[in-house]
Amino acid sequence: MLFDMDGTLVDSERVWDIALRELAVLAGGELSLAARHAMIGSNMGRTMQILRDDLGQPERPEEPDVAWLTDRVFELFADGLVWRPGAYELLRAVRAAGLPTALVTSTGRKLVEVALRTIGRDNFDAIVVGDEVKAPKPDPEPYRTAAELLGVPIERCVAIEDSPVGVASAVAAGAAVLAVPAELELPPTDGVHLRTTLEGIDPAYLATLLA
Repeated sequence: MLFDMDGTLVDSERVWDIALRELAVLAGGELSLAARHAMIGSNMGRTMQILRDDLGQPERPEEPDVAWLTDRVFELFADGLVWRPGAYELLRAVRAAGLPTALVTSTGRKLVEVALRTIGRDNFDAIVVGDEVKAPKPDPEPYRTAAELLGVPIERCVAIEDSPVGVASAVAAGAAVLAVPAELELPPTDGVHLRTTLEGIDPAYLATLLA
């Protein structure tokens, strides 16, 4: 089992929204809705590029913004994260069934470490984060790396995602994909199983996606 984090397991996209909008104000601008949507599921480098383009500040230094944003999101994550509907129950059921499980996220290691206080380090046999892969989502590398770490063929893995970027990564990797949208609508896609919530999903249902 391969789980995305932001928007899939926990409702952290709202946290990112707060911090990103605050950063835009500090930069003297306002983050557009289109730019915010384009950031969902992206890694930090891509997010900062979208921010600069949206603010019309192409020469804005990236490193100070990354440091500020990481520290702000760290503060907000540390206050605790809210589980997405059905996510906690599904993760517990997957672990009780003894299924190899990985967390596959575009978020960097520092923020994932604090998020694990909520979602539980022991719930994962492997953790793949956005700043420790050469090619982040939508490239297939994160999901292929997770499958390799678990020792499971990617074709025998189910990836659970909420964003177009994450879905594209999982599909390209060759995993079966269960998509549960959070902040963005997901259009029907061949090979992608679309649900409105993780509530009621269990290991038996996930097994049918591999049939």
